[in-house]
Amino acid sequence: MSGEHAPVAGLREPVSLLVDCDTGIDDAIALAYLCSLAQVELVAVSCTPGNVAAEQVARNNLSLLELCGRPGVPVAIGARAPLRIPLVTTPETHGPRGVGYAELPEPQGSVSGIDAVELWVEAARSRPGELVALLTAPLTNFALALRDEPRLPELLRGVVIMGGSYYYQGNTTPTAEWNTHVDPHAAVEVFAAFSGLPEERLPVVCALETTERIELKPEHVTALAAEAGCTEPELVLPDQPEGSRSTASNVLVRHVSDMLRFYFEFHRRYDQGYVAHIHDYFAASVAAGTARYRARAATVHVETAAPRLIGTTVADFRGLWGEPPNARIVSENYPSETFSELVRSLGGLGRRLGDPDGQGNPWKGAASPRSA
Repeated sequence: MSGEHAPVAGLREPVSLLVDCDTGIDDAIALAYLCSLAQVELVAVSCTPGNVAAEQVARNNLSLLELCGRPGVPVAIGARAPLRIPLVTTPETHGPRGVGYAELPEPQGSVSGIDAVELWVEAARSRPGELVALLTAPLTNFALALRDEPRLPELLRGVVIMGGSYYYQGNTTPTAEWNTHVDPHAAVEVFAAFSGLPEERLPVVCALETTERIELKPEHVTALAAEAGCTEPELVLPDQPEGSRSTASNVLVRHVSDMLRFYFEFHRRYDQGYVAHIHDYFAASVAAGTARYRARAATVHVETAAPRLIGTTVADFRGLWGEPPNARIVSENYPSETFSELVRSLGGLGRRLGDPDGQGNPWKGAASPRSA
């Protein structure tokens, strides 16, 4: 089955998000984008180890939320490792701190004293039918939350997952995507929890075949800087020395540019061109209701036994296994639209943050988001 999902032009429905991430350059872009949306309430941001260790994820999230004008959002740590296998991180992809060349300011806030799993479960129980879960990390914390509260698929308004690759080359092994490869056992538990539910209750899965279409290029950085009101063009170019740092007049653009330069260099090193696949931004735009896409119901299997296939995801779209669907996999998206949205909204946030008349309030002159 398939269906078209599109935001209503000129009308943006409020959405309340529980975000779980392993920040990560593309997670960072996604989180900054969500901060730019007045209709998005960030209820909590939980930290899963993946791109970097959980403590570094938490520091990145605290810094980004403060930088982007959302200092009151709770940031919590849950698991410190995958369910059954050792943690593998990826400093070669995202840098030792997870944010490329960016040097984020030291956060003023601190990590919540409440465990991320407890925070998620209590939030879902207290606001049934209201919250959307956005999962851009290995699914460890969400699997643990489902163990504590098996009713989460009914309590949550919706679930969006960035993960997997279906009939598409993996980005970690020949067949496996990063998030499912880091904790395949957690992914198994998550998909099992949704088996047999009505199609509208199934998680929306943004897999590599559509997230790698969200291919950010140097001209997008230049456009973002212009939208943010930078006084000089922001040029991140392939012939510049590796490790160059941004001198942009806008603080948000400067950090985003330094993250993305590292990501461009990584992709070029692996023969993908001077580009950046910002997978998690696309998933965030789906969760926020700002992206147009099509999705197909399927039964997902995650491999956990065969050594060379660990983390491989397979989708049965035709019911050949005789098992009920447990996911809705995005089958079509519209990259040019998503980049127009990113430049407009994230650039607008940069302009507000860089406006001295705003006195540090990025929502001056705009509808403020609901307080978390």
